[in-house]
Amino acid sequence: MGSISVDQHPPVAPPPSTTKYTIASIPADGIGPEVISSGISALETLASTFSGFSFTFTHFDWSSDTYLETGKYIPDGGLDELRKHHAILFGAVGDLRVPDHISLWGLRLAICQPLQQYANVRPTRILKGVTSPLSSCQGSEAATKKLDWVIVRENSEGEYAGQGGRSHVGQPWEIATEVSVFTRHGVERLMRFAYETARSRPRKKLTFVTKSNAQRNGMVLWDEVQKIVARDYPDVETDKMLVDAMTCRMTLQPETVDTVVATNLHADILSDLAAALAGSIGIAPTSNLDPTRRNPSMFEPIHGSAWDIAGKGVANPVGTFWTCAEMVRWLGQPEAADLLMDAVENVLDQNIKTRDLGGTAGTDEVTDKVCEEIQRLGKERGVGAKGK
Repeated sequence: MGSISVDQHPPVAPPPSTTKYTIASIPADGIGPEVISSGISALETLASTFSGFSFTFTHFDWSSDTYLETGKYIPDGGLDELRKHHAILFGAVGDLRVPDHISLWGLRLAICQPLQQYANVRPTRILKGVTSPLSSCQGSEAATKKLDWVIVRENSEGEYAGQGGRSHVGQPWEIATEVSVFTRHGVERLMRFAYETARSRPRKKLTFVTKSNAQRNGMVLWDEVQKIVARDYPDVETDKMLVDAMTCRMTLQPETVDTVVATNLHADILSDLAAALAGSIGIAPTSNLDPTRRNPSMFEPIHGSAWDIAGKGVANPVGTFWTCAEMVRWLGQPEAADLLMDAVENVLDQNIKTRDLGGTAGTDEVTDKVCEEIQRLGKERGVGAKGK
């Protein structure tokens, strides 16, 4: 099979010419408004600490309340409004009054797919002050210290393509189909992004996840395209794993994993496992990227709407802080992103944690401490206050 071509875009591109970043804020449901408020506080503190950039936030009241009132999550022309921004900061969607498949397809996926955010990127590492459940396993302490992963998830097609239907509803012979769609173009652009990501990391190692032993059409195409793309990256070490075996490897041999690429469904599951192994799903970030930068990318914590704790002031904002750091890095401010993450880890290391991490602090306390630490680190490092 010959070589195929598609636009190649690196994981990180130069920042926009402006340093006045416009951010679309969509808090949405459950704990979304609480953690997005915390994230905005951290971003505003970060911008006040650095002299080179600022943020302007536009808030979009797109939620399940909106859907129940109007019949739509996104109003007519809503996506065009999002396109005017440099990035999107998203909370969580999901409401006990609305079936999950309606809320997900009505809001989150209704943004990701039209805006071509085809690369979902989920970094995982054990933050300072956080204990991994793997640490209690005999002989695993050294391995968990090396747990530093990036999972690249196909975000536009595959098992979540939305193709299928139901017929003969209510009959004993009722039929429901969910068709996985794999296109050569969609697979190749994601693979190239994954290889570029692996190439940019010190170990230059990519684990390719598949299930082509059982899924013999779409996943076989997935395998074939990967082999073609791999030829252009001889400097990246590649190994192949079936998705079920990959769960064992992540748990038992975390030090052998670095960058991972998998399909929409498989990476969705693996990345939640990764978050749990790193200590809590409450600390994990997600970037929904359009690597071409023709559309704004969207950044969100992965924890979901968590209705059982919504409004109680106990939600963990760390996943949103990490998400904000990934957004800041994508916008071209790596020094600020590093400082934000250092501030978060320092606060966690002081045992200021929410209860999902074994602490007693509430959302506001953690947020206040992180903002104070951003300011302290800024002065310590002399990054330059506003007006200097």
